[in-house]
Amino acid sequence: MLTRFVLAAWLSLSLSSAHAQPVAPLSGEAPPVEAPKPATVRVALQTRAGPIVLELEKERAPITTANFLRYVDEKRLDGVAFYRAVKVGERYGLVQGGVRNDPERALPPIAHEPTSETGLSHVDGAISMARNEPGSASGDFFMTIGDLTSMDADPAKPGDNLGFAVFGRVVEGMDVVRQILAAPTSPTEGEGAMKGQMLADPVVITGARRVESAANERSGME
Repeated sequence: MLTRFVLAAWLSLSLSSAHAQPVAPLSGEAPPVEAPKPATVRVALQTRAGPIVLELEKERAPITTANFLRYVDEKRLDGVAFYRAVKVGERYGLVQGGVRNDPERALPPIAHEPTSETGLSHVDGAISMARNEPGSASGDFFMTIGDLTSMDADPAKPGDNLGFAVFGRVVEGMDVVRQILAAPTSPTEGEGAMKGQMLADPVVITGARRVESAANERSGME
């Protein structure tokens, strides 16, 4: 039985936007200095469907990012697959991949970093950790297609309200992620809420490597 299931109760989402008007500095006043961008690191996933490049939040989500990078650096993701596609609507949902509790690949679970602490969110292209209870995430992850912010932490709610741990986003290859979401699923595989969500033909990740510079960013597999 698969563990680290991703919750599937999020059918009511609200979107809002606000556009703040820029404030011109007073005459002779220096313009405001922008805060430095939090430190990130890029990882390229080479899949049978095409490449996906991730930007991971090593400053804002250090525990989760360090865990994922350990899987990458130790080549524990080479040969695993995207195996699940949750279709909430057309071109809208999530795809899940990872080690699926393989004892030869899985590392010990990590502490949970809720979005209420990291300031991150399950927006379009986010990468987040699959889990059961908080603190059980290990080597399975998912990527969102469309905003699924109901998966964020909400301390005001009762029960398990810590959501899932976002630790980065897709910066290249969202077309590949959408292609995986649209792939056929098996009507019989999977248990409980996962029945009918398992890909009939899982998409293999042939390699995962850090992207060290712009020169090798597109291949990412050196």
